[in-house]
Amino acid sequence: MKKHSARVAPLSACNSPVLTLTKVEGEERPREPPGPAEAQAPAGTEAGGRTSRHRWTCSQEQLRKVFWGVAVVFCVCASWAGSTQLARLTFKTFDAPFTLTWFATNWNFLFFPLYYAGHVCKSTEKQSVKQRYRECCRFFGDNGLTLKVFFTKAAPFGVLWTLTNYLYLHAIKKINATDVSVLFCCNKAFVFLLSWIVLRDRFMGVRIVAAILAIAGIVMMTYADGFHSHSVIGIALVVGSASMSALYKVLFKLLLGSAKFGEAALFLSILGVFNIVFITCIPIILYFTRVEYWNSFDDIPWGNLCGFSILLLTFNIVLNFGIAVTYPTLMSLGIVLSVPVNAVVDHYTSQIVFNGVRVIAIIIIGLGFLLLLLPEEWDVWLIKLLTRLKVRKKEETAESSGDLGTGPQSRSRRARPSFAR
Repeated sequence: MKKHSARVAPLSACNSPVLTLTKVEGEERPREPPGPAEAQAPAGTEAGGRTSRHRWTCSQEQLRKVFWGVAVVFCVCASWAGSTQLARLTFKTFDAPFTLTWFATNWNFLFFPLYYAGHVCKSTEKQSVKQRYRECCRFFGDNGLTLKVFFTKAAPFGVLWTLTNYLYLHAIKKINATDVSVLFCCNKAFVFLLSWIVLRDRFMGVRIVAAILAIAGIVMMTYADGFHSHSVIGIALVVGSASMSALYKVLFKLLLGSAKFGEAALFLSILGVFNIVFITCIPIILYFTRVEYWNSFDDIPWGNLCGFSILLLTFNIVLNFGIAVTYPTLMSLGIVLSVPVNAVVDHYTSQIVFNGVRVIAIIIIGLGFLLLLLPEEWDVWLIKLLTRLKVRKKEETAESSGDLGTGPQSRSRRARPSFAR
């Protein structure tokens, strides 16, 4: 039996710098949704030979992916907003953002075991854990995962992962969750700018506009609170977190390229191992220096810590492996939709003031995020759609004028008496 494998590449925008699956090779998969011009199909002809109006058609496979997309959007939105709000709640009794980051990152170790469990349940060619591990290790080169590869291709990403999450959580202590979540959406604009500069990706004017909107939104968000030091520090922390996440994604694509499902799961588990082995000393140092100190372990809200870790793990799993059942664009929508969810929660649980400047900043950043979701061929699709609509309008005009021109003549011929015998 021919073995198929899905190869994926990093995509953007998440609380953690995850490896989002976006490209599939070597297996039959439904293609991306067609452009507006491609989605129209003739619907036959009417009586009298006139062409009927076009109808939008959608295959059963596309409908299935859209259905799963709605479920994935809900999961991404709920886990993203839930983890942000739970972290804010945790800091009221446990003021230790780095310790929370370390504790939640340890759960990354579960990625590969969960992937292997899914492989055993679904795959027709089952492999042992050792065989699957060796196959996934080819992602790091012919020699597999060596000590040199670990420190050169895994450890730097572990540091970036920790910085991204720590800066994000530390920002939640300074400013409200709504501002943190909307400012982190600028991550996608930073990814585009770095990809354009470092990876020489295709230049797109609409994405430059989106990046400008993101920067303008950051400035307006700072102005919304009157440039107070507390607010400025919080905004700087979120922007730093978004920058670290963008750097993570671009460097991953530059140094490692794309990864299969199993390879991505193994890589994330390796980040968890790196965190346990090399980052554990930092929370210990912060504890004994009383930077992040608690009186006893009974004072630690273990329920909140475990709940936050589970939500963050769920968020990363869905965002990384959701490509198997739906479109990447739909998954990204879950991130921007979490902003109004956080806004509603903050409205009832905190003293946030939604003044005009803050609302405009949220709208501008959200608009920039949505513009970055446009595919590279969006302008071609738009031209085809406008052309098709123009042709359809001409056909309808010709049909209506033809009916007006032939209708009275045919009625007069039927009404004229015949004297032929």
